[in-house]
Amino acid sequence: MNSGTRIFSLFLTLLFSLALANGLPQKSNPNAIRVNKCCEKFELLVDAVCTNVNDSAAESSGAWAPIFTGYNGEENVQVSDWRYVIGLPDCGPLQMWPIYHYITSADKLVLLPDGKMRHFIKNTNDADDFHKHISDTDLKPLYYDYEPGQYCMDKAVLTKGAQTKQAQFAIVCSPEKVTHWTDTDFLLRKIINPIFHGVSMIILLMIAIIYFVLPSLRDLVGNIVTTITVCLIVNQAADLVRIFTEFSSHVSFLVADTIHYLSLMAAFFWLNSMGYYIWKTFRSRNVFLRVTDGRKYCWYSGYAWGATIFMTGLATFAHVFLDTAQSKKHSLVEDQESMGWLGIAMFFTPIAVLISINIFFYVTTQKIINRMNTYGRIHHKLKASFVMFSLMFAVMSMAWLFLVLSWVRYDVFLYTHIVMNALQAPLLLYICVLRQKHVTFLLKKSCCYNEPPSATDWGDEMTYMNGGDY
Repeated sequence: MNSGTRIFSLFLTLLFSLALANGLPQKSNPNAIRVNKCCEKFELLVDAVCTNVNDSAAESSGAWAPIFTGYNGEENVQVSDWRYVIGLPDCGPLQMWPIYHYITSADKLVLLPDGKMRHFIKNTNDADDFHKHISDTDLKPLYYDYEPGQYCMDKAVLTKGAQTKQAQFAIVCSPEKVTHWTDTDFLLRKIINPIFHGVSMIILLMIAIIYFVLPSLRDLVGNIVTTITVCLIVNQAADLVRIFTEFSSHVSFLVADTIHYLSLMAAFFWLNSMGYYIWKTFRSRNVFLRVTDGRKYCWYSGYAWGATIFMTGLATFAHVFLDTAQSKKHSLVEDQESMGWLGIAMFFTPIAVLISINIFFYVTTQKIINRMNTYGRIHHKLKASFVMFSLMFAVMSMAWLFLVLSWVRYDVFLYTHIVMNALQAPLLLYICVLRQKHVTFLLKKSCCYNEPPSATDWGDEMTYMNGGDY
């Protein structure tokens, strides 16, 4: 073989080796540092959209490349073996959150040599050389580290503002909260408070069943008591949903808030209906009205539910269309939108007005009772209903007042609300059942003596006329 042939063979071998080196896929080191990039290697984010760097909007920016920073603030730390992992983080049930790091932002993103991303939260007046500022002021920085797979980083270009702005961008998984089982605040909010809600729902359900099952208690006042307790059960259930913030990815806080405030407002409208009925009946010269309790209950249902639905619609409209973006931002619970202050005001203003009207019903009815010298059996029953209304009104109003005070940023008001909310159901059980001698008499007769409750149309005030149990 002559020298020319040998040179030609060597040239072909070199070309084949280069082809293998450049054309065939190379196995990356599985132990290399993972750098999570949101878009492809040749892309960056332009107004939250992955865009090729050759595009006109991104051409002057160039692709993103990782710059590693040491744990002690050393800049441009050299990492010999690293590789890209393209795509969004796999957050599972956790929420994804975008973070922008630019010169005047309160967020600073740092890529550590082991592949973790550190998110600093700094004062907007601090210099961008954050580690130097911390060492000079001897302060402990507020930060959170994200493991590889819990974040992705990239360069972002924002063109929709007054001027084009470049920023370092990251999408992170919301960090899981550490549960401190021994913390008193956690025990009260997350353990004791839900238990109180569950016990309250059981007690309120007992009251509703008693007034619904015993036929002689199913008059107008009894039906109103049943409806109020059902509204309070729904209120407790919706509030229970709002307590468990760990499930925020699966629960709409806005819906839970709406149901919570709606059911509370409905309970007060029904309580107002009871007060109006007792007040009107005491003022009437003829208490033997010809209108049946069923028809009157339909009238009061139209008033209570109609007003509740109307005010709920106004509150929802005010929250969606009239509330400011800043107010909605402050109304975030576990990073989810909840009812804003304007919507809450639309729910709670009618309750405040109803409390004032109920005070008027209580004062004027009490004056009528004090002026009465003689009254019959129907008046005895109405007087017992009036006392029950007065006590229910006092308990529900106190619970509502402590609910309003719990929004003040002092833990003592929240703890007081938790205790008062826990006492509300037992107090209502005492007022509506245990304190009412005729109710306990009917329960004993139905449960202990194995006698079915009477289903006559006369009602318990006529069936047990001589019992004196009012």
